[in-house]
Amino acid sequence: MTVAPGDTLTRTLRRRRIAVSAVFGINGLLASMWVSHIPVISDRTGVDHNTLGGLLLILGGAAFLGMQLCGPIVDRWGSRGLIVTAAVVLAAATLGPILSHSAWQLALSLAVFGLANGSIDVAMNSQAVVVEQSYRRPIMSSFHAYFSLGGVIGSGIAAAALFADVPVILTVSIVAVLSVVAILGVRPSLVVGSARTDDGPADAGANKRFPPGRRLRIALMAVVAFALMLAEGTAYDWSALHLVERFGTTDAAGAVAFGAFSATMLIGRFAADSVTARFGPVAVVRAGAATAAVGMAVVICAPVPAVAIVGWAVFGVGVAGGVPQLFTAAGNVTDQPSGRVISTVVGSGYLGMLAGPALIGFISHETTLGSALWLAAAAMLFACLAGSVVRRPASASAEGTARRDGTPSAGRAKMDV
Repeated sequence: MTVAPGDTLTRTLRRRRIAVSAVFGINGLLASMWVSHIPVISDRTGVDHNTLGGLLLILGGAAFLGMQLCGPIVDRWGSRGLIVTAAVVLAAATLGPILSHSAWQLALSLAVFGLANGSIDVAMNSQAVVVEQSYRRPIMSSFHAYFSLGGVIGSGIAAAALFADVPVILTVSIVAVLSVVAILGVRPSLVVGSARTDDGPADAGANKRFPPGRRLRIALMAVVAFALMLAEGTAYDWSALHLVERFGTTDAAGAVAFGAFSATMLIGRFAADSVTARFGPVAVVRAGAATAAVGMAVVICAPVPAVAIVGWAVFGVGVAGGVPQLFTAAGNVTDQPSGRVISTVVGSGYLGMLAGPALIGFISHETTLGSALWLAAAAMLFACLAGSVVRRPASASAEGTARRDGTPSAGRAKMDV
């Protein structure tokens, strides 16, 4: 029986998509092993909240450093090897915080964890851009949805294990080993190169300087990423506490607010690709940012807890689709390899996620938490106004994208995988 070339390519693309989705999910799973066990780790190491805040800055700084170092690596040698290496190191690094018994040991462990996490973040987003270019339709949001899904699964595993009194080191070790096995299992299906050069290592074009117009556009992408992820980080760190402080609810009720945000963001990310295909990335960023701003206004002005929870849910819907569109735009802003651009945009967004909650905390100390949350609404309004930055430039070589593996563009356009 003869297999049609188109069928073979369809299966290849599907395997690539599954593999990259798995990488995103594994990253979310491993990240959740740290986040879910923060109370246990804090108690074991004896660090207070102020010290923990400083340690989180070390983690964030190391992640940002990893992002900046790995952009040129992806451009030069591709993202597959970096994904595997960073994932293995990240899996091993999840054991570091669990085994720490002092603040300095925890600081060192979090530095390694952050460096590996930042590295895999750039590599997997670069890989996602390549796969999306091959599909020739939006699929980036679904990758980020799998990251969120991995985090949800990991949190559930951690909660169940803690409830059953399973030793934390055993839980994290099993998850780490299974993650390494999974990464090695999907490795053959990952793309070798980087965006624009998905069949092999990048060429000398990676070292060329971008023209001033492109540099300005990349800078604006970075600022928008900062704004969007500032808002996302605000929800992570302040949604539950806002409900408790504003209305005097229980901690369990506060958790419902964060759960509502997380659930709608996860659903929104799975749905965002079809919306993007129909209305375009600019509309998704602008409408999403506007929706998020409205949701935050509802949160701040809510007269009762139930309305505030609805506001956080609306905020999650609005936040869901914007960041994936930015990462896609970063991967397509130039015909040159995109690792450096992706590392810049991802790194700026990560800084926003770190800086946002800190700024909210500072403003709330001087005023109120409700007043401070207007910063997130303002960030969303800015993203709405600057949403056109995700529009793909006309000079991007669509024909080159369609022909990277030697197949006619018409054949690629007809695929639905």
